[in-house]
Amino acid sequence: MSDTPALPASALTNVSPIDGRYASKTAALREHFSEFALIRERVRVEIAWLLHLADHPDIAGIDPATDTDRQALLAIGEQFTMEDGLAIKAIEATTNHDVKAVEYFVKDKLPAALASKKEFVHFACTSEDINNLSWTRLLARWRNEHWLPAVDALISTLTQFSRDQASQPMLARTHGQTASPTTLGKELLNVVARLQRQRDSAAQVALAGKINGAVGNYNAHVSAYPDVDWPLLAKDFVTDLGLEFNPLTTQIEPHDAIAELFDAVARCNVILIDLCRDIWGYISLGYLTQKPVAGEIGSSTMPHKINPIDFENAEGNLGLAIAILDHLSRKLPISRFQRDLTDSTVLRNLGVGAGYTDIALSSLSKGLGKLGVGSAALAADLDKAWEVLAEPIQTVMRRHDVPDAYEKLKELTRGQTIDAELIRSFIASLDIPEVDKQRLSELTPARYTGLAERLVHDFCKQG
Repeated sequence: MSDTPALPASALTNVSPIDGRYASKTAALREHFSEFALIRERVRVEIAWLLHLADHPDIAGIDPATDTDRQALLAIGEQFTMEDGLAIKAIEATTNHDVKAVEYFVKDKLPAALASKKEFVHFACTSEDINNLSWTRLLARWRNEHWLPAVDALISTLTQFSRDQASQPMLARTHGQTASPTTLGKELLNVVARLQRQRDSAAQVALAGKINGAVGNYNAHVSAYPDVDWPLLAKDFVTDLGLEFNPLTTQIEPHDAIAELFDAVARCNVILIDLCRDIWGYISLGYLTQKPVAGEIGSSTMPHKINPIDFENAEGNLGLAIAILDHLSRKLPISRFQRDLTDSTVLRNLGVGAGYTDIALSSLSKGLGKLGVGSAALAADLDKAWEVLAEPIQTVMRRHDVPDAYEKLKELTRGQTIDAELIRSFIASLDIPEVDKQRLSELTPARYTGLAERLVHDFCKQG
């Protein structure tokens, strides 16, 4: 081992870029996924369980807390400080058990009137009863208060951009080759529709919890209070915490709902990678432009460069997020027999997948805010792609039973340099009604966008 002393913790020395280089972009996640946040949530769950037991008429030996004592108890969790967190870590240094340290801390903090009832703290609980509820409540708050608003803001930005560019013609490029024109707004709106579906899927996941003891059978509970309807009591408690009650578990809640949530978040991230790559390509073609930022440097040697770094940064971090979220969603639902600890260490990385997602969303939002439209490049490419009108011409020919319509247009256009004069000369030679000749002759690549603009407006009206 090196004798070099360890560097002090700071944004410059942290091992992970989540808490280092990108700390400003992920600071809000400390409220959801830090060790402090977890400890505080455990304290809150322990106190809520104590109050729930005290309020139940069939739990003899502890009376409902007075309003004064109830407020004092709740304040332990609601006014939890960094000093409180450090006090629990100090207890853990002796117990070598994080949840037991929380239990001892809460017992020490009980109001004087409840001190004699301290054995009802953590009553009949296994550590996982407290942990699963704490983690899931933190995750639910991250989704509802942080991730959903960020995704909604991104969807709103893309929707507005799509609406603004609903009629802006753009050459499509299937297989990277010229294809039937579309509009810039319609292509970006495709992403909006996909994101909205996965966003709604994530929002609808019912995150679950349990509080049923060491192997999920209320063994200890029944031994102390055989006449209590423990499944009903547990259900009331879990749902009061804002979670869906899972009545059938081993020692651990199986985390299937967390997997569902992360799968949906990962699918959003995949869609956003697709968006980043397309925008990168459109910038390289000049279809989209980037507003220069004063003082910003694109290259250490080429002064002219304005690189699409925000979209490249987003793409890289989205990939990292997907890798972590994918592992979490595939590992967490798996446990040997009734319990092993592999899920415990993995759960501590919930904030890693969320962190890389946050970094990516921040970069993507920044990049979108600098985008402009390269109207000249869009128009120029369309004007060089008269071959795309082979599609409408041969389709009209087929409508009027002109034989070998596709083959004739293939011979005319494939691998050839096509211009307006050649296209219109071919149209004039066709044996089709004059009204169709006239309509085809008036077509240009920029006017051949089908119902793209209408599709944008129809979708936005539905939203």
